[in-house]
Amino acid sequence: MELDQHFMLAIIHLVIVVPLFLVIGTMRASTPNWLYMALVVIGAIVLVYHGFRLAMKLKTRSSSAWVNAIHVLLIAPLLIYIGYHKKETPRSAYELLLMLGFAAGGYHLYSIIKMLEVHSEIEK
Repeated sequence: MELDQHFMLAIIHLVIVVPLFLVIGTMRASTPNWLYMALVVIGAIVLVYHGFRLAMKLKTRSSSAWVNAIHVLLIAPLLIYIGYHKKETPRSAYELLLMLGFAAGGYHLYSIIKMLEVHSEIEK
């Protein structure tokens, strides 16, 4: 089975991003300080990368621009916000991070299942 870019992206989200969001969302103010700084850095990288991708997709009128818009308008600002406010972050921000973690887990697990179904149909 050939692993395409979308499959690898889903695996990375399931193995790294989802656990990170769930751990920080549950640890809340017990989160180590170094992890708050990591959130600011990750949020900035997500903002720049997805901002660029969003601009390119809007220019070409891509139907998948919504993915980048969610990262630019919701995920990156939330990560930066939590990282900046550290232990003073309100509970609602942690709750939103938890919801995004569960949503990302469900979305990427579903997309992997769909990709495997399509791949198995092609092999028949």
